[in-house]
Amino acid sequence: MERLLENKICIITGAAQGIGREIARRFANDGAVVYACDRQEFTSDDAHIHPLVFDITDAATVKAAMMQVFKTEGRIDVLVNNAGVVFNHKIGMIMREETELMFRINVIAVLELIQLVSRLMARNGGGSIVNIASVTAVLGSPGQVAYSATKGAIIAMTKSAAKELAPQGIRVNAVAPGIVKTERFAELYEANGEKIDERISHIALGRLGTPEDIANACSFLSSDRASYISGQILGVDGCASI
Repeated sequence: MERLLENKICIITGAAQGIGREIARRFANDGAVVYACDRQEFTSDDAHIHPLVFDITDAATVKAAMMQVFKTEGRIDVLVNNAGVVFNHKIGMIMREETELMFRINVIAVLELIQLVSRLMARNGGGSIVNIASVTAVLGSPGQVAYSATKGAIIAMTKSAAKELAPQGIRVNAVAPGIVKTERFAELYEANGEKIDERISHIALGRLGTPEDIANACSFLSSDRASYISGQILGVDGCASI
């Protein structure tokens, strides 16, 4: 059976849990050599997944890690910018410190990784970058104004980077998940079950997304099957209307 990412060298951020962990598993199953990055210590029982522990807001540490991967493997084929943080507040309760942290992690760190890794990809004729956006940036969401702004920035960044990096053979796309059933979802549901049930009722396919749904989309966009796809925002949201 064909494996979409056979022998590709892939970097995935925020890979210790949730969606990032499933992306790492999917990529390994699809034949990739995976460098799974997170700021917390974690392990993997898959020989194709290599944990890297660093804070993506520390530019010097990020550069050292990426250069080590490039030195070891000779190339980087795929970057998935999955790491992110979210604070949900109504407009009147938004706190500057939390907003600044979201922009540092969700936007600035992503931009710096794209800057660094795209240079390395260009040395080997190209690659694929997949950013994780959010349906909230497309449809809007009450109580997520600041978070939605960071993911809107990711959408704009994706489209512009795709045009700028295309001459170097680098494709840039984004996946925009809807509500996904992760560990964090369970915590949110406990606190806001009725509101979340209301949002789920507007999902046309009638179910929550799973980490596997997001991982499958990332795998396709990272593969050679998507070689003519760039600058796109792929909604993986069950056809959500709100």
